[in-house]
Amino acid sequence: MPELPDIVVYLEALETRVLGHLLERVVIQSPALLRTALPPLSEAEGRKLVRLRRLGKRICFGLENDLWLVLHLMIAGRLHWKEGKATAPNRKTSAIFQFDNGSLSLTEAGARKRASLHLVAGDEGLRSLDPGGLEVLDATLQEFAAALQASNHTLKRSLSDPRILSGIGNAYSDEILWAAQLSPLALTQKLTDEEYRRLYDATRTQLTEWTERLRKHSAKSFPEKVTAFREGMAVHGRYKEPCPRCGSNVQRIRYASNETDYCPTCQTKGKLLADRSLSRLLREDWPKTPEELELMMRSSTDSRDRTG
Repeated sequence: MPELPDIVVYLEALETRVLGHLLERVVIQSPALLRTALPPLSEAEGRKLVRLRRLGKRICFGLENDLWLVLHLMIAGRLHWKEGKATAPNRKTSAIFQFDNGSLSLTEAGARKRASLHLVAGDEGLRSLDPGGLEVLDATLQEFAAALQASNHTLKRSLSDPRILSGIGNAYSDEILWAAQLSPLALTQKLTDEEYRRLYDATRTQLTEWTERLRKHSAKSFPEKVTAFREGMAVHGRYKEPCPRCGSNVQRIRYASNETDYCPTCQTKGKLLADRSLSRLLREDWPKTPEELELMMRSSTDSRDRTG
């Protein structure tokens, strides 16, 4: 899912291309995309784009007459820009926004279409879509700690909860926790002041540095290669690869359709965090350290080799 750095770079690319231009037509290819009926989508057509802003992980297109098109890309939504008229849509195309100088298309990979588009009126309409999370780059350490301490959840859950913090998801929460050298399962109400300082600094640094990296990568082109797995990430998407800080193999916790990646040496004092799918099966036999896991896997491989 595109997160704060990706959305910021999208907005910057859109600003130089469509701000001040006329939105001539909106073509919806995926019926599930549009989530509002009033105002009708036709009200957005023929109006000039006068503002752009980010609302958490949403991209907000401010049109004349105080109307807002609010787009949430979700996991697989991606934007593409083409000068001039739009090309014929394909099976991945969910919507096309035709401007007077080019077309912006929204595509979604896979069968499940989760992206959403709302048309709302005024600031009140925008507020109805705002999850309310704190903007970390605008917050003090005290405000940051207070937001996380309001409920006692794991750091991974709290960092990626849009009602607590704005713009952070699965990928950058892994990178933040690695940079802060904190366990993803540490509880928010159990952290020391020093740990909160590390977490606050890591959050701001990671978001700022990755925004700058993506900005340089796109340069003057439109950001087409938006992905959750970036070259240069320390742990996210790097299961079994060496940690760039200590060299230990990166480990992961799987749950539902997501996973959390972490370094056991840097973040959990050498402890291997339980993977739900396996820990339920193995129970007391679940390995406690990466070394025990390696031995268990090696033993399993040797056993298969002997019986095969």
